[in-house]
Amino acid sequence: MKKLLTIALLVFTHTLLNAGGFQVNEHGSRAMGMGGAFIAVASDPSAIYFNPAGLSQLRGLKVMMGATFIAPRTTFRGPSPSITEHKMVRQIFYPINLYGSYQLSDKIVVGLGLNNPFGLGTKWPEDWVGRFMATETRLRTFFFTPAFSYKVSENISLGWGLDFVYGQVLLKRKVDLAPFAGEANVKLEGDGTGFGYRFGILAKPLKDLSVGFSYRGDVTLNFKGTAESQGPSQLQGNLPSGDVKTSLTTPQNFNFGVAYKVMPDLLLAASLQYVTWSSYKDLKVDFVDPKFPDLSTPKNWFDSYIVRFGGEYNLLSNLDVRAGLLYDKNPIRDEYVDPTLPDSDRLGFTLGAGYKISNLTLDFSYMFLRVAERTITNSKVYYAGNTPFNGTYNTSTHLFGFNVTYNF
Repeated sequence: MKKLLTIALLVFTHTLLNAGGFQVNEHGSRAMGMGGAFIAVASDPSAIYFNPAGLSQLRGLKVMMGATFIAPRTTFRGPSPSITEHKMVRQIFYPINLYGSYQLSDKIVVGLGLNNPFGLGTKWPEDWVGRFMATETRLRTFFFTPAFSYKVSENISLGWGLDFVYGQVLLKRKVDLAPFAGEANVKLEGDGTGFGYRFGILAKPLKDLSVGFSYRGDVTLNFKGTAESQGPSQLQGNLPSGDVKTSLTTPQNFNFGVAYKVMPDLLLAASLQYVTWSSYKDLKVDFVDPKFPDLSTPKNWFDSYIVRFGGEYNLLSNLDVRAGLLYDKNPIRDEYVDPTLPDSDRLGFTLGAGYKISNLTLDFSYMFLRVAERTITNSKVYYAGNTPFNGTYNTSTHLFGFNVTYNF
């Protein structure tokens, strides 16, 4: 029975940590249409997310709101030597973004943002082969960010922001009751809060050239959760239940960008995003009831990066068209990949457009994200006794973004 409890807690640990890998960077349709290469552009209210120094370019009062609809498709073939294909349940996620900016003076602009930079989840059929590891995993975070930008000179601006963060996490899975008959359902959910900060620099050394840097600090979310189990009545007192506590620290993000106006109607941009996933060495879970053992699980992720390229062309006086490309290096070692986050290296292709009607701007974007096929042969994740969960994951994702911006 102690082994059964340990397995349940291990899954909770995996879920919280892997959820940190669900970093969503698509928080503005103009930026998304340019492949996210927006650090040295940052010329709409989404600068609060990409580079708060960019707020200094905005005039008057602006309000921007929108969402990104994300539709992932994942299959798993295995566990080896089986080649049976298992399909993830289809879901659509819709992280929101809401920004406002107001010019206080020629040098000072303030802003307020709300978005969901860490989230998404996975859901597998209740009877699939990996049900003892995961059937449903979900994480959602809300970042409330007041920001401030100061124009030091005509060519240099600085920006700062504070983050108040609220997070929710949910896990559902099955537990094999062997040597007893049947299976049990385990559900773990909780929420937590944390604080963080960000800052940025935007410089224009030449008339048509801009360079930018932004930093988003880590945030420690202190979760309080509850475990619920449903199984045979004779085992109810021994199945995981009651309150749990743990913490999750999101990674730091270092962003470097450059943008160049090749001609009056054509803007090209590039950026590099460096993410400190190596902070995930392990995660501890504390079961408040001393009857259930506390646990620390090693993960040993490594730092990763995203390279982005994008362009914007003013096709008509009120119409801009955009395109972009990105490469996202995943931070998870083969032996730690599991169904809660079947991640791999990603290649993204984007298209977008912006249309102006008087004081109103409509932005639309599309991204196709191809996640490289990943075959695991040395898994340290076990789905039945000491049997490793080896096999092949395949994922692709369609993302659709839109934003409405109004200039008062």
